[in-house]
Amino acid sequence: MSTAAPADWKTATAPKDAAGWLARAAEVAAVLAADAAARDKAAATPYAEVQLLKDSGLVTLLGPVEHGGAGQDWPTAYRVVREVAKADGSIGQLLGYHYLWNWAARLVATREQWEHVEAEAARNQWFFGGAVNPRDKDVVVRDEGDTLTFTGRKSFSTGSKVSDVTVLEGVLEGTDDHVFAIVPSDSEGLTFHDDWDNIGQRLTESGGVTLDAVRVPWSAAAGYVDKRFRPRVYNTLNVPTIQLVFVNFYLGIATGALETAATYTRTKARAWLHGGHEHAVDEPYVIDTYGDLTAKLWAAEALADAVAAEGQKLHDDPDAVTERARGEFEVRVAAAKARATDVALEVTNRIFEVTGARATASSEGLDRFWRNVRTHTLHDPVAYKRREIGRHVLTGELPQPTWYS
Repeated sequence: MSTAAPADWKTATAPKDAAGWLARAAEVAAVLAADAAARDKAAATPYAEVQLLKDSGLVTLLGPVEHGGAGQDWPTAYRVVREVAKADGSIGQLLGYHYLWNWAARLVATREQWEHVEAEAARNQWFFGGAVNPRDKDVVVRDEGDTLTFTGRKSFSTGSKVSDVTVLEGVLEGTDDHVFAIVPSDSEGLTFHDDWDNIGQRLTESGGVTLDAVRVPWSAAAGYVDKRFRPRVYNTLNVPTIQLVFVNFYLGIATGALETAATYTRTKARAWLHGGHEHAVDEPYVIDTYGDLTAKLWAAEALADAVAAEGQKLHDDPDAVTERARGEFEVRVAAAKARATDVALEVTNRIFEVTGARATASSEGLDRFWRNVRTHTLHDPVAYKRREIGRHVLTGELPQPTWYS
């Protein structure tokens, strides 16, 4: 299997606007789509796929222009993730998480820190992974003078072996203070495990990781000055921001499923022998199903885009973010997450109704779309997203910042 970048990317001028970058993402998706089903079966570490993201320039989409980045905004990043996920849900997730962890420096760090990280990331095309899983026991962070050490284990670390740098998170020993730091992924004491063996999102390198006294200078502790963290409300935007990443690769996977199914229906599906039609595309039940699923998908995409635009207003002025603005944004994200989850699960399940029994052949690979959506939508219960919305509507309550709200 080969995932090679088009030769003209190396000579062509990089895109200058959002439309150009979305077109570039579509080119990446076309490369990935060519052997997506086979790569899903092989479940090999996606080194070539990540290199494709680097060669295309997508990894530096949010990076500063003066250091080689594209200088684009979050709404564009979300749509790029959606486009890539149409072809390969795993690579869409990897790219979305990369954007989140790349931006995490700006989320919690001091200006000096995040400007340094963003410049280095853009210049060196760093690909980010993250060893941050709140359902596990906290990693212990010990103060050793000028140095911190991170020790513990996380059961999930998306991006692991394909990342250049990894975001670590733990709690400072003897306190309730959380510490984020970015370290090279080949740091001494950082061991990634080959234990990701789930039914979907098989190429996300989301296995466990062990941290054995991974050393980090205090100067790299994000947002800390003189060993004290300087909080602001903007620090709490991590959850709604990554939940919108989820929304967009769910919708991308659903779109890929629907487009792939439509091609199958046009070229391979047979009309039902008692339906009175020669071709499957003329079957009224088939037409109705495609119309129904497309309408639902378009509506979910419109909501996702609207919420992304609302969120960008908060990103444009971080110091002005209030608790109310943050809470209202989280409610809107919860609505987008709930709709995207339901629509993506429905689309990836019901495509078999309009493709037929032969479409279940493993060689077609249509099952990967449902497996990918079903696997990741269990990340956190969607019922709790609906609860956030319902309580706000009925009582005006706003979600308090947690690892999942």
